[in-house]
Amino acid sequence: MSTSLHPTPADKPADPRKQGILLVFALLAVMWVVEIIDSLDDGRLERFGIEPRQLDGLEGVVAAPFLHADFSHLFGNSIPFAVLGVTIALGGAARVAIVAGIVGLVGGLGTWLVAPANTLHIGASGLVFGFAAYLIFRGLFSRSWLHLAIGVVVGFIYGTTLAGGLVPQDGISWQGHFFGGVGGVVAARFLDQREPRAPRADRRLATRSAL
Repeated sequence: MSTSLHPTPADKPADPRKQGILLVFALLAVMWVVEIIDSLDDGRLERFGIEPRQLDGLEGVVAAPFLHADFSHLFGNSIPFAVLGVTIALGGAARVAIVAGIVGLVGGLGTWLVAPANTLHIGASGLVFGFAAYLIFRGLFSRSWLHLAIGVVVGFIYGTTLAGGLVPQDGISWQGHFFGGVGGVVAARFLDQREPRAPRADRRLATRSAL
């Protein structure tokens, strides 16, 4: 008698793409839960946003992306955050975490250092700008045709919005947008340097690229 072993569902490795997508929507869910609590608390959570050059305002580097002025503000950020985040998530949960972490840190600290005093900066738009910049510049660093194509599509869809978000306007944190975008470029460069390089001939023959 012969027997064969078949892997059970528990033995199968987790799908990194699925984990990445779940992480994106988990972050989005936290934003919505926080906004619901904030709306019930008369917006008092918003005080935890980024206050430029105030030591207490540094906590906003972590908290600000999860805080929004109202549900309209949150909804406006949710769709691009989900679309761009899921695109990044095709490279796995670790990639989402690294990109979000670098964008949040660079964008938050840059805003804290440069934005006008006595202002408060909240919202996930810095992450949105960073995600878009990451996807656009990733192809320039990796020189992958797939990555370049994704970058062109992102630029075509969001280019006008990105450019408009950098114009100084009352009530709009162009500093958060700008430094979030800088964080996206830094993340693209950092992750590209970590990627193993195949020989040039192998790259020409490759028909698929990991996202």
